[in-house]
Amino acid sequence: MCGIVGYVGAQSALDVVIAGLKRLEYRGYDSAGVAVLTDGELATAKKAGKLVNLEKELVGHPLPAGSAGLGHTRWATHGGPTDINAHPHLDNAGRVAVVHNGIIENFAALREELAERGHRLESETDTEVVAHLLAERFGDCGDLAEAMRQVCRRLEGAFTLVAVHADAPDVVVGARRNSPLVVGVGEGENFLASDVAAFIAHTRSAIELGQDQVVELRREGVTVTDFGGAPATVRAYHVDWDASAAEKGGYDYFMLKEIAEQPKAVADTLLGRIDANGSLTLDEVRIPASVLREVDKVVIVACGTAYHAGMIAKLAIEHWTRIPCETELASEFRYRDPILDQRTLVIAISQSGETMDTLMALRHAREQGARVLAVCNTNGSTIPRESDAVLYTHAGPEVAVASTKAFLTQLVACYLVALYLGQVRGTKWGDEIGAVIRELSEIAGAVDTVLETMEPVRALARSLADKDTVLFLGRHVGYPVALEGALKLKELAYMHAEGFAAGELKHGPIALIEEDLPVVVVVPSPRGRSVLHDKIVSNIQEIRARGARTIVIAEEGDEAVVPYADHLIRIPATPTLLQPLVATVPLQVFACELATARGNEVDQPRNLAKSVTVE
Repeated sequence: MCGIVGYVGAQSALDVVIAGLKRLEYRGYDSAGVAVLTDGELATAKKAGKLVNLEKELVGHPLPAGSAGLGHTRWATHGGPTDINAHPHLDNAGRVAVVHNGIIENFAALREELAERGHRLESETDTEVVAHLLAERFGDCGDLAEAMRQVCRRLEGAFTLVAVHADAPDVVVGARRNSPLVVGVGEGENFLASDVAAFIAHTRSAIELGQDQVVELRREGVTVTDFGGAPATVRAYHVDWDASAAEKGGYDYFMLKEIAEQPKAVADTLLGRIDANGSLTLDEVRIPASVLREVDKVVIVACGTAYHAGMIAKLAIEHWTRIPCETELASEFRYRDPILDQRTLVIAISQSGETMDTLMALRHAREQGARVLAVCNTNGSTIPRESDAVLYTHAGPEVAVASTKAFLTQLVACYLVALYLGQVRGTKWGDEIGAVIRELSEIAGAVDTVLETMEPVRALARSLADKDTVLFLGRHVGYPVALEGALKLKELAYMHAEGFAAGELKHGPIALIEEDLPVVVVVPSPRGRSVLHDKIVSNIQEIRARGARTIVIAEEGDEAVVPYADHLIRIPATPTLLQPLVATVPLQVFACELATARGNEVDQPRNLAKSVTVE
């Protein structure tokens, strides 16, 4: 959830940290704070609200220069978004500063212990207990990394912690359990952050931190141990995008930029997938082909937008491989006692690779003996590291909280997974797979075509800015698209929006239809699924007869829908299973424009954060 930055080096720590926080504000924006070490003293500032409030505070009350420091943007869990609850949190002597992402589940018991020993805790947060515990342990051992290890052994839950101590100059210490933290390695300077975007302007050399590890940053190097103090094995990697990829590049919003980047993101996800023998390959596969041939069930686990991608993946997997496939909300998966065994393949979809619900579902699946394949956008994140196979989406950084290019690239990746399973199991011949790959390679151009024709969609969105409700209908692959369109409108426009399977209309939802109610209908191709097409045209007639305003998304050449569409949005004709790649784009543009017309913050919608790292 939260954005964390740590720095030690020759530059102004405050400048580096503030710049990093700006790149991470999408991870949380309820409050922000910084701490800087200088001349044996600790200087801090923090403010409720967005980062700009902290910047104003620093103009009025500047902090002294320092070469080590940390910062934080918060998404509130324990305690409201107030100045006092903002991070960093200090001990009573003001010598330790701590920032935290995640939830410390046993904080109440620890807080009680500290109070009994005379500590005075001022905030409502779970984080503050860590500052006090660190102060105690540092007083005993005089080593901040060792103090952190001792404290971490007492903590329960999921957390990333970064700390500095006034008596440990030019040292920044971090720790992680079930929550993201990455090291940036520079020349005479080093960085810590919850995302590489925070330091990409300074270095593209990064180190993965594993589960239950503590890292000590000094100017001259980085030391990583486990919570017990034993040296830890780490993996260095190179970030394959630069700082400009995480900047707006002239667009008003990151979301607009990321919508425009979708043709390239789709093309990049397809790059290098066919080897010299003409076979489809994934990025990392540690599952023998013999095991994949024995798979008798596939289960897809994901949350939010990724779940909608999983719903479409289910249709592709069953169609191309004939393996039964289930799509599960990761947040519900392990609580329903799912039936899994060694012949089950679990596909975990996550943009960040740190989605806590999905990570816990993955771990439950592996405990039951299932193999796990990850679809992810973030190299070095936890979900790919703990999976048996990985397919990276290569979408580049996605800063806007509401996913756009992540969704399209997840779809492409899922199609590739489905084809790969078909290849391994012999349900798809090489020429058949090649034909689908060629169709996928043409989709980037089709998305470009859609983007060039969106002005009427923007005008329509502006005209609906005063509406309270929009409904979305779809069938087959159009149903998850309808759900995704409704989700985007909820996230950005704060409107009541619902997506329905069109066949369910008469089983209840038709009661919602009233005069001038906007209803978006995603129409399947009349060429691929003609019976479904005819049925959804009937659905459009039913709702229009009851006064609804019909907004119809249909492919070029589909004339049957024209008499029943109050607003017609044309998309290029594509194969049925691939239609979501073009049908979703107008709904992204629609939600973004409608939110803008309502005066909402598009990139940072209320109550949301980009990466959900707590359950």
